[in-house]
Amino acid sequence: MVKTLGDAYLDVRNILRKAGMAGFQIEARELVCCALKLSRDDFHHKKDMLVFQKDADEIERLVQLRLSGTPVQYITGEWDFYGLNFIISRDTLIPRADTETLVGCGIEFMEKRSKGRVLDLCCGCGCVGIAVLKNISTAATGVFADISEPALHITRRNLARHMLTARAVTVKTDALRERDKLLAEYNLILCNPPYIPAGEMDGLDREVREEPYLALCGGEDGLDFYRAISRNYKAALLKGGALMFEVGQGQYWDVMEIMEEQGYTELRYVSDLNGVERVVIGISQ
Repeated sequence: MVKTLGDAYLDVRNILRKAGMAGFQIEARELVCCALKLSRDDFHHKKDMLVFQKDADEIERLVQLRLSGTPVQYITGEWDFYGLNFIISRDTLIPRADTETLVGCGIEFMEKRSKGRVLDLCCGCGCVGIAVLKNISTAATGVFADISEPALHITRRNLARHMLTARAVTVKTDALRERDKLLAEYNLILCNPPYIPAGEMDGLDREVREEPYLALCGGEDGLDFYRAISRNYKAALLKGGALMFEVGQGQYWDVMEIMEEQGYTELRYVSDLNGVERVVIGISQ
């Protein structure tokens, strides 16, 4: 049966709504665009185009993937974050709106400097550091570090997509170990580390469990990376430089205590749009 693009979208939207998916409107659009290889502009301007059986079958295939629990972001292979579009894969975390708070703090800090170096540690797809570099007027450069080579491959693709290859490099490193001295010194270190306690991993939503375990689990109490990075990367910060962490709900006070023990000063937290204490900031002396 031949349908219009608009009808196909409505059908998918209704299926996802009945399945109880909160973002059914956006997800329906993304799945239809992915199946038909359409841009969002095309989607909005071509609602009357005909969708033939071959394309309808592809839409159905993607819908079934979504209903099986595969996040829509992994189906489409990209997602928007801080007004930019990023390539993602199953080797990277899905960019989330909560993390935009970390980006905003980084931009505010770097805008006060005429130049500088930024380290995006545990970078995943690179969305945090890239969003900062793309939104500051200073001549800053960046280093993107992660333990996962497949994740770094995605970061390099995103650096190319956003025309930052001349201003940034990628480095494979384990954030739990002593810092590689080749990582130099920085004005700003941004980090959205794994922070879910090991005992809570099995209780995560089915879709979250689709994401990389290494990028989620932060050890027994969820704080392993905060301890290691606060200790090992203090020497990587220039005087007056900032270490900024994203933290899980309720972790901000423990992370501030960890950073205070390591000698960071001017400690503070910043809440996200939902009022959750989402970012902890400390300054190097």
